[in-house]
Amino acid sequence: MYLDKAKISIKAGNGGDGVVSFHREKYVANGGPDGGDGGNGGSIIFVASDKVNTLNNFMYEKKFFAQNGQNGSGKFCYGKKGEDLRIVVPCGTIIKDAETNEILADMYENDFEYVCLKGGRGGKGNAFFKSPTRQAPHFSQLGEQTKKYDVVLELKTIADVALVGKPNVGKSTLLSVISNARPKIADYNFTTLYPNLGVVKYYDNSFVVADIPGLIEGASDGAGLGHEFLAHIERTRLLVHVIDVSGYYGNVPSDDFKMINNELKLYNTHLSTLPQIVVFTKTDLIDDLHERIAEFRKNTKFKGEIIGISSITHTQVDTLIKTIYEKLQTLPKPDPIKVEKPELHVEDTTSLNIEKIDAHTYRVSGGYIQNLQRGIVFTDTASNGYFQYRLEKDGIIDKIREAGAQEGDTICMGNLEFELVD
Repeated sequence: MYLDKAKISIKAGNGGDGVVSFHREKYVANGGPDGGDGGNGGSIIFVASDKVNTLNNFMYEKKFFAQNGQNGSGKFCYGKKGEDLRIVVPCGTIIKDAETNEILADMYENDFEYVCLKGGRGGKGNAFFKSPTRQAPHFSQLGEQTKKYDVVLELKTIADVALVGKPNVGKSTLLSVISNARPKIADYNFTTLYPNLGVVKYYDNSFVVADIPGLIEGASDGAGLGHEFLAHIERTRLLVHVIDVSGYYGNVPSDDFKMINNELKLYNTHLSTLPQIVVFTKTDLIDDLHERIAEFRKNTKFKGEIIGISSITHTQVDTLIKTIYEKLQTLPKPDPIKVEKPELHVEDTTSLNIEKIDAHTYRVSGGYIQNLQRGIVFTDTASNGYFQYRLEKDGIIDKIREAGAQEGDTICMGNLEFELVD
């Protein structure tokens, strides 16, 4: 089984709660607040690795939740931060928001890290709220509660060269000869069921080659297997078009060439513009290679490099490797996908919406209100007083009045309702 697309659920850790605690010691006024803050929750971090090349690890494991932060405790002890959860994905993985389908990150380079979700902030202990006018606060702040999100992982293989062609033309055999890859090889169609990667050495240099499952006519519309993996060659710089020139299966090389290129164009116009090297395989079974090359050029008008090889006898294999390497030196490497929305969750602590519900009722909402209420215990008189103080100090009451509210009108903020008074 080869998995190149997966949908998973992720959630950063909740922040730990701050604590209400007092230091009991003689001569310390009101006991002295010493409640510590809660720890921040763990973050969700994706890490790109060239040690893996499939998303098979996500076949059964679908939920990835980071550790919550610990609650604070007395004696100014802060809660422990939750451990970050690092999720390893293959290089070339695209991370998308499952709801909007927007790209969040392109895990292009090895060891690249992307912080997808930051852990929730820990709540403040009552020691934080001590002031000259509030010597013994009996309230603390709750930790930030994080949300669960769904993301889609899509693997787009990063390879310098892609081997394309019809099924059973010798792509896998060629890859096994020129690289360290050991793909499955057999004398029947669709032996290759998923892309194989191989590293090809050329003196002190190297490049990566991907063997794509064979394409058949209609692949761009879903026929055969190759259409499932055409996305894997979108990042390649060079196509090596492998064609069986032996005629053993009754194929016509020029017809195969036109059909494959047409499918590439139908799938993605960009693929049809990539430079190509044509490789005639199984030349050990013929004795008129030059005539077949001439006929091929006449029928296709192809002016690029054509190399006849035999993977069995290794004829011209070294020439092919040299030609590919030299061609790659003239081609720029593709850039990572440009990301417009790098954050899955953007914390809102400033927005404020004031809406008139009826003649004497107003609803106040937004990120500012949610963030402020997170740290309030409304059953505690001191905490409730702090809430009212912040509304006055930050100008919220003035803005409510500017919206038309009068004394005696009802103000709704989340689950809280109160009357506006002078």
